[in-house]
Amino acid sequence: MKKSKFIQSTIILMLGGFITKILGMVIKIIMTRFLGAEGIGVYMLISPTFSLFIALAQLGFPVAISKLVAEDRRNNKNLVFSVIPISLIMNLVLMLILIIGGRIITDVFLHEPRTYLGIISIGFVLPFISISSILRGYFFGKEKMFPHVLSNVLEDIVRLILIFLFLPYFLTKGIEITVAFLILSNILSELTSILVFFFFLPKGFKIEKKDFIVQKQNMKDILGISIPTTGSRLIGNIGYFLEPIILTSTLLAIGYSNSFIVKEYGIISGYVLPLLLLPSFFTMAISQALIPVVSKSYSRGNKIHTKKKINQAIFFSLLIGIPITICFELFPEFFLYFLYHSIDGVEYLKILAPICIFHYVQAPLTSALQAMGEAKVAMNGTILGVVSRTALLFICSLMKIGLWGLVIATSVNILLVTVHQGKHVKRILKT
Repeated sequence: MKKSKFIQSTIILMLGGFITKILGMVIKIIMTRFLGAEGIGVYMLISPTFSLFIALAQLGFPVAISKLVAEDRRNNKNLVFSVIPISLIMNLVLMLILIIGGRIITDVFLHEPRTYLGIISIGFVLPFISISSILRGYFFGKEKMFPHVLSNVLEDIVRLILIFLFLPYFLTKGIEITVAFLILSNILSELTSILVFFFFLPKGFKIEKKDFIVQKQNMKDILGISIPTTGSRLIGNIGYFLEPIILTSTLLAIGYSNSFIVKEYGIISGYVLPLLLLPSFFTMAISQALIPVVSKSYSRGNKIHTKKKINQAIFFSLLIGIPITICFELFPEFFLYFLYHSIDGVEYLKILAPICIFHYVQAPLTSALQAMGEAKVAMNGTILGVVSRTALLFICSLMKIGLWGLVIATSVNILLVTVHQGKHVKRILKT
């Protein structure tokens, strides 16, 4: 009996995700051990801005392309390549915004001048991320997961080699230049991904000038999916972007030192959350494999099959997430010391570990909504989470409880969004 394509895709993505997660953790370990808590804190202050501009640069094109290619009702070649010129123009605009507004972001919002070169560097990375993500969307739509997995593995290997060889040298030049190097290393890693995707395009595949001409209906269909998807990501990333701004501004105003804020923020964002999100490569693999499967079955009116696949995705997510969470809860010192040679963040880890079980379920639920054409509903869930998180972050920061305000706001955000997405998936499949 032929195995389910969804399960095959999930297994491939899980294996690839496991390898890339290991490589990613090695990269993170090297970075944290070389940079220290304060250095990683400076790097993590930039991360929200990086995530925000990636969301703006991609404009939700990868998810839209994946869904439309899976439906297989259009000229897929034109669908993919006509988006690239539009994406590059947007990237150029974003690059100029970062160059012109870099000082405002670093000095006014982040209150950390050492982030300046890193912020500027983001602009040069965006075009490479955008092109690789568009090509990735095509292969997801075709349910060809191996090119995605190989590109991710090679991407991380390239970045690991660059960091291993050059990080010690750049550290002698100071934290600001080192952080800029870490951001710019993404150019070569993303270029590696692009080359891998081109290698796996079908035999005899020729890119012609007409493929870059935008077809009105194709663009209408793409934007109909990508804009709500981007809205969802954008809102989430705006909240993430505001996070260090609210924290630094509020905590400085009530008397905390800048060094305390940077160090504690580095511990939570650089040590604790990456460890807790370790199982995310499983849940992301499941969520990515779910989109084309649900798109096909739901577009054909097969709600029973759609529901079955969503339930299967949630079951797999919990099957993996729960045991790992229990380990983090019982042995927090061991995992922190094993990875970072530090036990800073033990109390944060104990509180956040049970909450993250809901996060593992959230990803497949959100992907299911997007695949069923309900990206606006998914976006509403994100809005709910971001508004509550931002408000709580500000209120809790004023309560003089240090960075615990971030822990509380993050927990409430995860719970609210997961419940919202689950409620609406259930409603849609009932109607």
